[in-house]
Amino acid sequence: MFIKEKYYLITIIYLCIFKLNAQTAFQNFGTIQIHTNGEIGFHTNLVNDGTFDQNKGLVGFYNNNNFLEVLGANKPVFYNVEVDVVDDLYLGTSVGVTNNLSFITGKVQTPRDNTSISLEFLNYNVYSGEGDNEYVDGYVLTENIGEFIFPIGDDDSFRPMIIPNQEVNTYYKGAYFKENPNSPTTFLQSFNTKNMQFELSKINEEEFWDLDGNMETNVVLTWDSTSKINLISNDIKNLRVVGWDKITGKWVDLGSENVVGNINEGSIKSSKFIPNDYDVLTIGSDLRNVLGVITSKNYGISPNGDGINDTFVIEGLELYPNNTLKILNRWGAVVYSTTNYKNDWDGISEHELTIGKKTRLPAGTYFYILYLNGKKSSRTGYIYLNR
Repeated sequence: MFIKEKYYLITIIYLCIFKLNAQTAFQNFGTIQIHTNGEIGFHTNLVNDGTFDQNKGLVGFYNNNNFLEVLGANKPVFYNVEVDVVDDLYLGTSVGVTNNLSFITGKVQTPRDNTSISLEFLNYNVYSGEGDNEYVDGYVLTENIGEFIFPIGDDDSFRPMIIPNQEVNTYYKGAYFKENPNSPTTFLQSFNTKNMQFELSKINEEEFWDLDGNMETNVVLTWDSTSKINLISNDIKNLRVVGWDKITGKWVDLGSENVVGNINEGSIKSSKFIPNDYDVLTIGSDLRNVLGVITSKNYGISPNGDGINDTFVIEGLELYPNNTLKILNRWGAVVYSTTNYKNDWDGISEHELTIGKKTRLPAGTYFYILYLNGKKSSRTGYIYLNR
């Protein structure tokens, strides 16, 4: 450990250097503050049981021969951080970054079986040097504004997940798992890729993501050649973001607002959803183009009279004049039901059993069941109603 003095301040401090897991450690029991232009480099483990969260300057973690750990009862929060640890930096407590993180060598590891511990980007979203050998292997938390790209990966694969437009005073936490969702190693349940909405075709069995947050957002997922997208579709236009719904216990379609790239590399953007409603996310494909029935773009309507997405449109439905459409709220109550649907539902409750018939429904997520030509099989999905 070295301390380079450039306008730094250490107050009310009691430090101890001791042996931990055959390595020396720097332990803080008091209060440390690094001022602007101050620099501290840790070549040993850091144990923070005091106050170490009002910092400027640079904190670096350096070791060319071993791993390092950050431990202790309290979360340290740093301004600029460098990670140059050949056998990775392991977090036994969360670490906050308020300005910039530089990956030089090695990964930042957080315990995947304890999601309360994460690398936190607080009110800023800059990092550099990420790649297949330098990323966060575990959970990252963001409290920022605007776009945030999670620097996450697993098994020497960097696979970022993107929040395109994070709003103020929101937080999201996420991790990437290069695992088959049918047999995850750190979840108490499995996510059967055969259990899905009727309109979905296949679910990726190579990888998945976990995203937590209670505010609605879009998300962008990425893939490369190891994702084996060709096993779920040969046309990226048929790809969808899918999530394991906590209520129904199946994979459901979360939309596809934008797909770019090719079978070997690309990204896909979902429609808006609330992450906490879903256990995990991945990429799937659908059957709509094959079956000749395509629901309206983004699965969303905004009935404000501007002529854009004013009603719920199902393209190709004219091929099935004996169809029946039912729309339900998230509690399973039918709010709209009709036969021979005319692509004209505009967010008004209209069903003989609906309380408050002919009233404007509030903004939110609704679910539909579509029967074609009286067949027993049905197609289900969701619609986001925006006011």
